[in-house]
Amino acid sequence: MVCGALIFIVPLAGFNSISNSRRPSYHSARPGIRCSNSPDVSLATETLENYASASITGGALGFESATTSLTQKSLTSSKKVTIVRHGLSSWNSEERCRKALETIHFDKCFSSPISRAKSTAEVIWKEREEPLVYLDSLKEAHLFFLEGMRNVDARERYPKEYLAWREDPANFHVNGVYPVRELWGTAREAWREILFSPGENFLVITHKSILRALICTALGLGPERFRAIDVNNGGISVFNFNKRGEAMVQ
Repeated sequence: MVCGALIFIVPLAGFNSISNSRRPSYHSARPGIRCSNSPDVSLATETLENYASASITGGALGFESATTSLTQKSLTSSKKVTIVRHGLSSWNSEERCRKALETIHFDKCFSSPISRAKSTAEVIWKEREEPLVYLDSLKEAHLFFLEGMRNVDARERYPKEYLAWREDPANFHVNGVYPVRELWGTAREAWREILFSPGENFLVITHKSILRALICTALGLGPERFRAIDVNNGGISVFNFNKRGEAMVQ
Protein backbone atom coordinates (compact mmCIF):
# COMPACT_ATOMS: atom_id res chain seq x y z
CA MET A 1 0.00 0.00 0.00
CA VAL A 2 1.82 3.09 -1.19
CA CYS A 3 1.13 6.65 -2.15
CA GLY A 4 -0.22 6.99 -5.64
CA ALA A 5 -1.00 10.71 -5.98
CA LEU A 6 -1.42 14.01 -4.23
CA ILE A 7 -5.05 14.99 -4.75
CA PHE A 8 -6.72 18.33 -4.05
CA ILE A 9 -10.32 17.96 -2.85
CA VAL A 10 -12.58 20.97 -3.34
CA PRO A 11 -15.88 21.02 -1.37
CA LEU A 12 -18.98 21.48 -3.56
CA ALA A 13 -20.73 24.74 -2.70
CA GLY A 14 -19.65 24.47 0.93
CA PHE A 15 -21.78 21.37 1.54
CA ASN A 16 -21.68 20.41 5.21
CA SER A 17 -21.73 16.63 5.61
CA ILE A 18 -22.36 16.87 9.34
CA SER A 19 -25.63 18.76 9.29
CA ASN A 20 -26.61 18.00 5.67
CA SER A 21 -26.98 21.73 5.05
CA ARG A 22 -25.19 24.29 2.94
CA ARG A 23 -22.90 26.74 4.64
CA PRO A 24 -19.84 28.81 3.65
CA SER A 25 -16.73 26.75 2.96
CA TYR A 26 -13.66 27.93 4.87
CA HIS A 27 -11.12 25.82 2.97
CA SER A 28 -11.00 25.95 -0.80
CA ALA A 29 -9.06 22.73 -1.17
CA ARG A 30 -7.58 19.92 0.89
CA PRO A 31 -4.60 17.92 -0.34
CA GLY A 32 -4.97 14.25 0.35
CA ILE A 33 -2.42 11.43 0.26
CA ARG A 34 -4.26 8.59 -1.45
CA CYS A 35 -2.88 5.07 -1.47
CA SER A 36 -3.11 1.96 -3.58
CA ASN A 37 -4.65 -1.12 -2.05
CA SER A 38 -3.35 -3.34 -4.83
CA PRO A 39 -1.11 -6.21 -3.73
CA ASP A 40 1.08 -5.52 -6.79
CA VAL A 41 3.67 -3.06 -5.47
CA SER A 42 6.32 -3.44 -8.19
CA LEU A 43 5.54 -0.13 -9.89
CA ALA A 44 5.17 1.68 -6.57
CA THR A 45 8.47 0.28 -5.31
CA GLU A 46 10.22 1.39 -8.47
CA THR A 47 8.73 4.86 -8.09
CA LEU A 48 9.95 5.19 -4.50
CA GLU A 49 13.41 4.01 -5.51
CA ASN A 50 13.49 6.61 -8.26
CA TYR A 51 12.57 9.31 -5.74
CA ALA A 52 15.38 8.17 -3.50
CA SER A 53 18.09 8.18 -6.18
CA ALA A 54 17.13 10.58 -8.97
CA SER A 55 18.24 14.20 -9.18
CA ILE A 56 15.38 16.63 -9.60
CA THR A 57 15.24 19.09 -12.48
CA GLY A 58 15.99 22.65 -11.40
CA GLY A 59 18.09 21.65 -8.42
CA ALA A 60 15.13 21.13 -6.07
CA LEU A 61 17.22 18.91 -3.80
CA GLY A 62 19.59 21.83 -3.32
CA PHE A 63 16.89 24.40 -2.58
CA GLU A 64 18.12 27.48 -0.75
CA SER A 65 14.95 28.76 0.86
CA ALA A 66 11.56 27.34 1.81
CA THR A 67 9.52 27.89 4.96
CA THR A 68 10.86 29.02 8.31
CA SER A 69 13.39 26.78 10.00
CA LEU A 70 12.08 24.01 12.26
CA THR A 71 15.40 23.73 14.07
CA GLN A 72 16.44 27.40 14.50
CA LYS A 73 20.04 26.34 13.99
CA SER A 74 22.08 24.56 11.36
CA LEU A 75 21.99 20.81 10.84
CA THR A 76 25.18 18.87 10.14
CA SER A 77 23.74 17.74 6.78
CA SER A 78 20.57 17.83 4.72
CA LYS A 79 17.93 15.25 5.74
CA LYS A 80 15.21 13.20 4.11
CA VAL A 81 12.23 12.11 6.21
CA THR A 82 9.61 9.61 4.98
CA ILE A 83 6.45 9.67 7.10
CA VAL A 84 3.93 6.81 7.02
CA ARG A 85 0.52 6.77 8.61
CA HIS A 86 -0.01 3.46 10.40
CA GLY A 87 -1.95 0.74 8.59
CA LEU A 88 -5.39 -0.59 9.35
CA SER A 89 -5.76 -3.62 11.59
CA SER A 90 -4.75 -5.75 8.63
CA TRP A 91 -1.52 -7.73 8.52
CA ASN A 92 -1.68 -7.88 4.72
CA SER A 93 -1.86 -4.09 4.26
CA GLU A 94 1.15 -3.58 6.55
CA GLU A 95 3.08 -6.22 4.60
CA ARG A 96 2.36 -4.40 1.33
CA CYS A 97 3.68 -1.19 2.84
CA ARG A 98 6.81 -3.00 4.05
CA LYS A 99 7.33 -4.43 0.55
CA ALA A 100 7.18 -0.97 -0.98
CA LEU A 101 9.85 0.37 1.41
CA GLU A 102 12.12 -2.63 1.89
CA THR A 103 14.75 -1.69 -0.73
CA ILE A 104 15.15 1.89 0.55
CA HIS A 105 17.93 2.53 3.05
CA PHE A 106 16.90 4.33 6.24
CA ASP A 107 19.35 5.24 8.99
CA LYS A 108 16.67 5.10 11.68
CA CYS A 109 12.98 4.41 12.14
CA PHE A 110 11.04 6.55 14.62
CA SER A 111 7.62 5.42 15.77
CA SER A 112 4.84 6.32 18.12
CA PRO A 113 4.78 3.84 21.04
CA ILE A 114 0.97 3.49 20.72
CA SER A 115 -0.10 0.05 19.51
CA ARG A 116 -1.37 0.76 15.98
CA ALA A 117 1.71 2.70 14.90
CA LYS A 118 4.02 0.40 16.85
CA SER A 119 2.70 -2.75 15.16
CA THR A 120 3.01 -1.16 11.71
CA ALA A 121 6.58 -0.08 12.51
CA GLU A 122 7.49 -3.57 13.70
CA VAL A 123 6.22 -5.11 10.45
CA ILE A 124 7.89 -2.55 8.17
CA TRP A 125 11.19 -2.48 10.08
CA LYS A 126 11.63 -6.21 10.75
CA GLU A 127 14.95 -7.73 9.66
CA ARG A 128 16.70 -4.34 9.78
CA GLU A 129 19.67 -4.03 12.09
CA GLU A 130 18.99 -0.67 13.75
CA PRO A 131 16.53 -0.82 16.68
CA LEU A 132 13.23 1.05 16.47
CA VAL A 133 13.19 4.41 18.26
CA TYR A 134 9.93 5.24 20.05
CA LEU A 135 9.08 8.91 20.58
CA ASP A 136 6.29 10.13 22.85
CA SER A 137 6.12 13.23 20.65
CA LEU A 138 4.69 11.01 17.87
CA LYS A 139 1.67 9.94 19.95
CA GLU A 140 -1.83 10.74 18.73
CA ALA A 141 -3.75 13.79 19.96
CA HIS A 142 -5.73 13.35 23.20
CA LEU A 143 -9.42 14.16 22.63
CA PHE A 144 -10.68 13.61 26.17
CA PHE A 145 -14.28 12.28 26.24
CA LEU A 146 -14.38 12.07 22.42
CA GLU A 147 -11.45 9.66 22.45
CA GLY A 148 -12.25 6.40 20.67
CA MET A 149 -15.91 7.26 20.11
CA ARG A 150 -17.64 6.57 16.81
CA ASN A 151 -18.63 9.75 14.97
CA VAL A 152 -22.33 8.93 15.17
CA ASP A 153 -22.14 8.38 18.95
CA ALA A 154 -20.04 11.49 19.62
CA ARG A 155 -22.42 13.62 17.56
CA GLU A 156 -25.41 12.33 19.54
CA ARG A 157 -23.91 12.55 23.04
CA TYR A 158 -21.80 15.71 22.69
CA PRO A 159 -23.28 17.65 19.75
CA LYS A 160 -21.74 21.05 20.61
CA GLU A 161 -18.27 19.70 21.30
CA TYR A 162 -18.37 17.35 18.33
CA LEU A 163 -19.35 20.17 15.97
CA ALA A 164 -16.48 22.31 17.28
CA TRP A 165 -14.04 19.42 16.77
CA ARG A 166 -15.22 18.80 13.22
CA GLU A 167 -15.76 22.40 12.06
CA ASP A 168 -13.18 24.44 14.02
CA PRO A 169 -10.60 22.03 15.49
CA ALA A 170 -8.05 24.76 16.27
CA ASN A 171 -10.54 26.28 18.74
CA PHE A 172 -11.92 22.99 20.10
CA HIS A 173 -11.13 22.91 23.82
CA VAL A 174 -11.93 21.00 27.00
CA ASN A 175 -11.40 22.65 30.40
CA GLY A 176 -9.11 25.25 28.86
CA VAL A 177 -7.01 22.70 26.95
CA TYR A 178 -6.79 23.09 23.16
CA PRO A 179 -5.65 19.67 21.81
CA VAL A 180 -4.91 20.77 18.24
CA ARG A 181 -2.95 23.85 19.32
CA GLU A 182 -0.93 21.68 21.70
CA LEU A 183 -0.37 19.24 18.84
CA TRP A 184 1.55 21.94 16.94
CA GLY A 185 4.02 22.26 19.82
CA THR A 186 4.33 18.47 20.01
CA ALA A 187 4.97 18.26 16.26
CA ARG A 188 7.76 20.84 16.46
CA GLU A 189 9.31 18.85 19.32
CA ALA A 190 9.13 15.67 17.22
CA TRP A 191 10.79 17.38 14.26
CA ARG A 192 13.66 18.58 16.44
CA GLU A 193 14.17 15.11 17.92
CA ILE A 194 14.21 13.56 14.44
CA LEU A 195 16.28 16.16 12.59
CA PHE A 196 19.02 16.41 15.22
CA SER A 197 19.51 12.63 15.23
CA PRO A 198 22.63 11.22 13.53
CA GLY A 199 21.94 10.10 9.97
CA GLU A 200 20.44 11.57 6.83
CA ASN A 201 17.49 9.36 5.85
CA PHE A 202 14.74 8.60 8.36
CA LEU A 203 11.46 6.68 8.42
CA VAL A 204 8.66 7.85 10.72
CA ILE A 205 5.51 5.85 11.59
CA THR A 206 2.71 7.71 13.33
CA HIS A 207 -1.00 8.61 13.52
CA LYS A 208 -3.29 10.83 11.47
CA SER A 209 -3.66 13.90 13.71
CA ILE A 210 0.00 14.25 14.66
CA LEU A 211 0.92 13.51 11.03
CA ARG A 212 -1.27 16.42 9.93
CA ALA A 213 0.53 18.62 12.45
CA LEU A 214 3.95 17.39 11.25
CA ILE A 215 3.10 18.25 7.65
CA CYS A 216 1.61 21.64 8.51
CA THR A 217 4.44 22.75 10.80
CA ALA A 218 7.00 21.70 8.17
CA LEU A 219 5.20 23.89 5.63
CA GLY A 220 4.66 26.84 7.96
CA LEU A 221 0.88 26.34 8.29
CA GLY A 222 -0.98 27.07 11.52
CA PRO A 223 -3.48 24.96 13.51
CA GLU A 224 -6.38 26.50 11.60
CA ARG A 225 -5.20 24.41 8.61
CA PHE A 226 -5.52 21.13 10.54
CA ARG A 227 -8.17 19.73 8.19
CA ALA A 228 -6.42 21.00 5.07
CA ILE A 229 -4.36 17.77 5.05
CA ASP A 230 -5.77 14.26 4.72
CA VAL A 231 -3.64 11.13 4.76
CA ASN A 232 -5.01 7.62 4.26
CA ASN A 233 -3.85 4.60 6.25
CA GLY A 234 -0.50 3.60 4.78
CA GLY A 235 -0.11 7.00 3.10
CA ILE A 236 3.49 8.06 2.50
CA SER A 237 4.78 11.65 2.64
CA VAL A 238 8.42 12.53 1.86
CA PHE A 239 10.19 15.68 3.06
CA ASN A 240 13.63 17.04 2.23
CA PHE A 241 15.28 19.40 4.73
CA ASN A 242 18.19 21.69 3.93
CA LYS A 243 20.89 22.43 6.50
CA ARG A 244 18.88 25.33 7.89
CA GLY A 245 16.06 22.96 8.83
CA GLU A 246 13.71 24.25 6.12
CA ALA A 247 11.36 21.69 4.60
CA MET A 248 10.27 20.90 1.07
CA VAL A 249 7.66 18.28 0.18
CA GLN A 250 9.14 15.98 -2.45
